[in-house]
Amino acid sequence: MLKVAKATLQSATGALRSKVSRQARRQLALKDAEIAALRRELARLRGGEDPPGSATGPVPVFFVVGNQKSGTTWLMRMLDAHPEVLCKGEGRFFGASWRQKSLKHRDVLRPASSLYNAVLDAEYLRLWIERSVWSRNDDAGEHLDNLTRMAIDYFLEGELLKSGKRVVGDKSPLLTPETIREISAIYPEARVVHIIRDGRDVAVSAAHHSRNFGRAGKRDPSRGPEGSMFPEGQLEKLAAEWASRVGRAVQDGPELLGENYAEVRYENLLRSPEAEFRRLLDLLGVGSGEGTVRRCVDAASFERLSRGRERGEEDSSSFFRKGVAGDWKNVFTQRDGEIFEEQAGELLVELGYAEDRRPKV
Repeated sequence: MLKVAKATLQSATGALRSKVSRQARRQLALKDAEIAALRRELARLRGGEDPPGSATGPVPVFFVVGNQKSGTTWLMRMLDAHPEVLCKGEGRFFGASWRQKSLKHRDVLRPASSLYNAVLDAEYLRLWIERSVWSRNDDAGEHLDNLTRMAIDYFLEGELLKSGKRVVGDKSPLLTPETIREISAIYPEARVVHIIRDGRDVAVSAAHHSRNFGRAGKRDPSRGPEGSMFPEGQLEKLAAEWASRVGRAVQDGPELLGENYAEVRYENLLRSPEAEFRRLLDLLGVGSGEGTVRRCVDAASFERLSRGRERGEEDSSSFFRKGVAGDWKNVFTQRDGEIFEEQAGELLVELGYAEDRRPKV
């Protein structure tokens, strides 16, 4: 009985320590970010250089998130063209449960799992933490989160120092619905830009991408049921993933990250690229002058990314296929529309992409 009570007390104490530790780490990280920002502003006012290293505190870090085929690469290229910003992708840092089905996947240039998953799944690392004199009385999960943070810092800051730029960010796709929650826990002070696109356009673009670059390309590219471009079951899967990942992100972002979180619609970025991009630069705390904004937008124009095609001129074999909004209307069959609404209709309405046709009570 005494042993059981002791074990229960130790477990409760560990849980409390972990909770306090997480809260303390979050507050310290946010305070460090504020101090670093003030130091950089002071350096600018004095006319001095603003080094990215520890001289001014933690390096400013941001993440560009979004569902696949929502414009994350386009936005990454735009940001990376800024003289103060280094933006690459995909680092695939987050996604505790995400990994490829096989280590022998033919795309050997992409990680076999997220970095977070690799750390959490490192059996001997976890055992060391659980048994070491330095950590065995603490929560192992807390240490693994901290080690993940340190690893991400190592890779981002190393590349930033080579670039000579000031701010660094990763294009981090929404591999799982928990991505924003994980960023908040591991990088509470980070800025997060979430690019959102109509899920029906996402599905069309993703289907083309799967044919050209994924395992589906090895299969017969014949059309699906009733003349649909989607093979059996593909649209249901794409719609459900969009609804769960984007739906969770738009809830978690404002709640967990507050004013460090911003959304940009793919469609608005098409219509007003300079105004939308300037807003995002202000969030990141970098120069947003008219000339700088125009150069960044031009550097990532569809014409440049597609190597000469005009926006709307389709090349179905290209990663940058067409670059327009609303193309789903030219592709979806009536049944495709019904399938998508069954899986993601509520989010389409919530985000303003569709009207609410439900009868009013």
